[in-house]
Amino acid sequence: MLKNGGQGENRTPDTTIFSRLLYRLSYLAAGTAVFKPMRRDGSRYNAYNRGMRQRILLLSAYQADSHAWWTRWLEERFADIDWRCLTLPGRHFKWRIRGNPLSWIDHIAEASQGVDRVLATSMVDLATLRGLHPALAGIPTDYYFHENQFAYPVGPGQRPSVEPQIVQLYGALAADRLLFNSEWNRGSFLDGVAALLRRMPDAVPAGIIERLAPKTAVVPVPIVPPAAGRVSRDARLILWNHRWEYDKAPEVFADAVIRLAEAGHAFRLALLGPRPHPPPPALSRIVDALGDRVIANGRVPRGEYDALLHRAGVVVSTAIHEFQGLGMLEATAAGATPLVPDALVYPEQYPAEYRYPAGDADALARRLAEWLGDSARPGAPDVSGWYDTALQPLWRQTLSTAVPGQSSG
Repeated sequence: MLKNGGQGENRTPDTTIFSRLLYRLSYLAAGTAVFKPMRRDGSRYNAYNRGMRQRILLLSAYQADSHAWWTRWLEERFADIDWRCLTLPGRHFKWRIRGNPLSWIDHIAEASQGVDRVLATSMVDLATLRGLHPALAGIPTDYYFHENQFAYPVGPGQRPSVEPQIVQLYGALAADRLLFNSEWNRGSFLDGVAALLRRMPDAVPAGIIERLAPKTAVVPVPIVPPAAGRVSRDARLILWNHRWEYDKAPEVFADAVIRLAEAGHAFRLALLGPRPHPPPPALSRIVDALGDRVIANGRVPRGEYDALLHRAGVVVSTAIHEFQGLGMLEATAAGATPLVPDALVYPEQYPAEYRYPAGDADALARRLAEWLGDSARPGAPDVSGWYDTALQPLWRQTLSTAVPGQSSG
């Protein structure tokens, strides 16, 4: 279980310093560029060579659950790094994406003192932040996209706004490197930028995509496989472990399971994930129609959550927005068979047999009906490429190596 990290914890013993020195020498022997932070006078040197821990300022302007998990994982797995973290709660989206430079105006100078690198999420208004604090422009900066606003669906009652997209575009131009949690995220961002610029009336510079694309890389958020418990697999247990909000399209799930019940199929439901108050109509419809089949309803303690992942036969997504899908990956790692839309990030994670036409409740219900027996349901696919043990070396290399050039902004 990950523990909260933080500055001042996990002091580095001499044996760790020696091991780290050998690690760095292996990088040099392999010809890998080693990140060298910038001095005040503009020269560069290596944090390890000066006998100090590398210092990274992590900026997370919308600390939702998955962002908080990522932050804790970095602090825990890379405890040899001196992390300076500034975060803001994951609420009030419009204020957060434009207001974070103001919220941090009295903190950023002290937090960034002496740091070697900045790692900012794409909810950070990086261009404005660098304008208000020019010293930040001299610090190599990675811009991490948990999501991008170009592929984020507009919700009921919301009006499309170009402003969050412009924040991320300017931030991408200002950053030295752009990191994405999936290929879908990277591709939809670059396609979205191109589409936005085509809509602009005049004075649009050429070659913006050509400036951005070479400094992109895919570095997923890792998962830690849920601890195995002493539970038996229930082929007829269907699991939902997502937010009950519009971008997860819970009404498609509700339509599918209600039709499944009307067709006479026996099954059980675990309805997990956070939900607003009052409950959304889709959740109320399921509980009203199928309440006797619901074995869990609401957020549950982590141990109980892991047990349900190991018990479920099928885990379902109906999302219309998913840039990585940590919940689905966790459930699949626990052995539940995923059933996902043939869209978004899912084709790069799951073979075709685990996908159904996006938004088609009838197709989802038919596939669930086929899978409600052990013999008909395929086994869970291998998702070990997203385990933290597999991704930790990639993250180490990302945090240690030089950015590909100076800022474009």
